[in-house]
Formats: sequence, structure tokens, C-alpha cells
Amino acid sequence: MNVGLVGGKRVKKTAVMSTVFALAMVVLAFASFSIGSARANSNYTINSVSHTVKVLYNGYVLINDTIAISGQTGSFLLGFPHAFGPTVIQAIAYNANDTSDVFPVALNVPLENRPGFYGMSVDFSKGTPQVFSVVTVLSNTLAQNPSNASEFGLVFPTFPSLTETAPICNSSIVVPDAQYESGNVSSFAYNAENLSAFTYNTSRVIFLLPPENVQIFEIKQLARQVSIDAFGKASVSDAYYITNNSTQTMQSIVVVVPPNASNLSVGGQVGTPSAAPLLVDVNPTRYLINFTVAVSPSRATKFTVNYDLPDDVYVIKQGNNFAVNMAFFQDTNSYIDQATVSFVLPQGARLSSFNTTLAGNSYGVNRDVFQETMTLNEQNIISLDSFTVTLNYDYNPLWLAFGPTTWVWALAIVGSVFVIAWKRPRAPSQVTVSTTTMRLREEDVRAFVDAYDEKIKIESEIDALDARVQKGRIPRRRYKVQKKTLEIRLSTLDRTLAEIGGRMHSAGGHYSDLMRQLEVVETEIDEVETNMASIEARQTRGEISLETYRKLLGDYERRRERAKTTINGILLRLREEIR
Repeated sequence: MNVGLVGGKRVKKTAVMSTVFALAMVVLAFASFSIGSARANSNYTINSVSHTVKVLYNGYVLINDTIAISGQTGSFLLGFPHAFGPTVIQAIAYNANDTSDVFPVALNVPLENRPGFYGMSVDFSKGTPQVFSVVTVLSNTLAQNPSNASEFGLVFPTFPSLTETAPICNSSIVVPDAQYESGNVSSFAYNAENLSAFTYNTSRVIFLLPPENVQIFEIKQLARQVSIDAFGKASVSDAYYITNNSTQTMQSIVVVVPPNASNLSVGGQVGTPSAAPLLVDVNPTRYLINFTVAVSPSRATKFTVNYDLPDDVYVIKQGNNFAVNMAFFQDTNSYIDQATVSFVLPQGARLSSFNTTLAGNSYGVNRDVFQETMTLNEQNIISLDSFTVTLNYDYNPLWLAFGPTTWVWALAIVGSVFVIAWKRPRAPSQVTVSTTTMRLREEDVRAFVDAYDEKIKIESEIDALDARVQKGRIPRRRYKVQKKTLEIRLSTLDRTLAEIGGRMHSAGGHYSDLMRQLEVVETEIDEVETNMASIEARQTRGEISLETYRKLLGDYERRRERAKTTINGILLRLREEIR
């Protein structure tokens, strides 16, 4: 009986072992199939790599890895040491022989489950190019010596981290007019042979260059408004909103304008420049603007650059039809957080077609009773994100007489009423006529514009102060004192603006219209900021997802920037009247 029991146990043990063995074989077969499928889908070798580290004008770093391969693959993995992960802003992959052939890039993916890497995956499911480029934008890797404004330090990935060995990797660091001083690499040009897979290298170089060649700042917003008059002449106003992220004060800035721009002028919070904008380069067209009020570290400022574009270059006239063709940001050497481009057509013009190479649906048409405006929005812009706009509109020259005719009819009506009133029999008693219309002085308009500019400046200072306290750069007690002082100044300005704005309302005409527009956009800004605070609180409580929060936040920020652009346009019109 005991023997039979032992035998039963052996039979059960043998059955269990057989089951385990069968399961193991299934797992191995599945793994072999998976590996075989992966290899079938990814069969390539790397021929060469070109690794270029370029410093942009506003201190951001652009890394271009151009890779030549043989074979096919459904996706391509590359990356950097994980420490660079928080500085990655965006990545773009494209066919090196055709920059319009763009491939999706997934960020922050595992590099074949190797720890310590920040990985990126390029999707080649629609076909594998034999030579392609991956451009990655980094922030916060360039530092300026506080005691020597001409000395900069750059931390960067020495080589890309690949999953296969590369026979040769030619590398270079591109900084305009820089002088190499020291670093982990011997010079601005270096290379490696048989670059091993999963290379993990970080380097730092120190170099000297004129501080105006590179400045560490952030372009939070660039709003470009293209206004076209009845004759097809285009005038442009670029409104910049920047923040100084360096340890030095900003005394000047270099801006890029379209080719053949003329009649440049500067306005806004920088005040009137001490000298006219200075042309520093023609390809691309760049101008140096000196600030009359230096921008301190961590401070923000706004200014506008106004200029004209040549006739019959960007706008072509054929009878009553006008064709507009413009390219944007193809010559920029900076990173731009957000950009807005608006086209304002002449009064009475009607849009017949509108096309753009801008991806997505970040554009729209606003139709008023007599005027149409097209607006495009784009985020995270470098030169590779450039786009073109083509539009056609019809315009009848009779609209040129619309304004004068309206005034003539208005004067005729007023004159007729006056004549009728004059010829009517007068009552024996004396009648006192009161008037509510006030004569507006030029000093009132100038005081209003100056006060509003000061208001915008103080609001920017408050925003910068809030950002500094959130990052722990300023003690809480000092923050409260400074913010209270700014709020008191802001309250005084609001009273001044309300008083002068009331007089401008009473003056009637276009002054009253401008004040009404200003009230509308200010109300919209208040509403948007309330909604932004609401969604932030909801996201903190977990009521909405992070993705939904970011989408809503982006929509609200675009609405707020459009409203601010409208305010800048109103102030610009008022400034033109007091020049």
C-alpha cells in the first residue's frame, strides 16, 4: 500500500514536470517568434553619424543628429544621458534629402530598457529613409559667467546614444564667432570611430564671444500683424514679449525681419531707442535695437518693431484681385514659445481663398461687417517650423471713397438739421442747450497711453515676481512687500486710466470706439485668467486629466495673447495720433 502511494506521487510529479516543460517550450517558442518578428521588422546597420550641437541666439541649444543607415526598420531609437531629459523641449525628424518629409517622434521612451537614458523613437512605419536627421531642442544648458559677460559654459551630450555601433561619428559645436577656451573635448570639432552602442557621455566646454552674439532670454510671445492697405502695400508690426533669463542686464536685442523691410521703428516699453535700429546683417536681415531702459535679470518686457514691406513682392495686384504670398520664421535663429500671425485686409475686401503649410487647425478667419482678419497660431518654433501663407482677396476701389463719402453724408445731415433748426421760429424765451461732447486734448491721449504702458509693465513685474517666489528665488516676506508696492502703483494707474478713459468716451468718434474695444478685451482677459485659475484648481484636485488641463490651458493662453495683441494694436493707433 505504501509502495502504491509512493508510485502515485511519482506519477503526479512526472505529470507536473511535463506540464512545466511544455509551458517553457511554448514561452521559448513565443519569445523566438517575437525576436524573429522584431528582427524581421528591424534589419539595419548604421553607416555614419553627424552630431552637431548649435547654440541659438537666445541661448537654446539645437542638436542635429544626421544618420546614414543601410536596411529597413519600423522605428529607430536614439537618446541622451537621462540628465538632459528635463531640458528636452521638442524633437523633429525628417528625411535629410527632403525636409518636408517629416516623421513622428515619441519622446521619453525606454532605450531598450537600459537605465540612465532619455530615449526618443522615430516612427518609420511608412518607409525607412537611408539618411535622416533628428533635431532636438534643449533649454537651460548654456550658462553665462556672472563676472565676465563674454564667457559662456555649455553642457551637452558628447555623442548620441544609439542601439547599434556606428563606424564613424563626426561631431561639431557651432557658436557664432566663438573662441574655444577649455572643455572635455579638444576643440569645437571632434569625432569618434566605432562609436559603441549605448554610449553615455556628457561634456562641457567654455568659450568666449561677444555677449551680443548670444543672449540668454526667452521669447514668450511674438505677435506679427500684417496690415494691407487699399493699394496693396503691406506694413508689419511685430510685438515681442521676452524674459531675461541670464545673470546680466539686457541692453539690446537683435531681431530678424523679412528681406527688403524698410522704415523700421521701435515702440513699446523699451521707449524710443537712443539711435535708429542698426542693420547688422542682410542674409538674413537682422537689426540691432538698443534699449533705453535695460532689462534686469528675471524681468520681462514688451516692445514692438514696425516696418514696411516692398510693393509687388509680397502682394501682387491683378485688377481687383490681390494675391498675398509670405513665408514666416524661416530665417529665425531663436526659439519662440508662441507666435501669432494676423493679416488685416483693407476695409471692404473679401477673402476668396486662404491656404497655409501650417500643420493642424491653428488658424481662423474673423469676419466683421466691413473688414476681415486671418489669424494663425503656432507653438515651439525654430526655423524648421517655418510655414507659408497664400491668400487671395477681392477689393473694389470704390471702397476708397467709402470713408470720405460717409463723412460727407454725415456733415450734410448735420448741416441740414442745423439749417432747419436755424429757420424755425425762435421762441421768445431763451433756451440753454447743454452738450455732453468734450474736446479731447493731445495731452490726454499721451497720458492715457503712458499710463497703460506703465500698467502693462507693472503687471509683467508682478508675473515675474510670482514666478520667482514659486521657484524659491526670493524670500516670501520680501515678495509680499514688493507685490504690495506694485499693487498700490497699479491701483493708482487704474484710477488714472478710468478718469482719462471716461473723457475719451465722452469725446465720441473713434476714441469712444477704441475705449469700448479696450473694455471688451480687458473683460475677456479677466474671464480667461479666472478660467485658467479654475482649471488649475480642478487639475490639482484630480477632476481633469493632465492632458485635458494642458489642452484647455493652451486654448486660454492663446485667447489671452490674442486679446493682448488687440490691446497693443489699440495703443499703437493712439501713439500714431500723438506723434
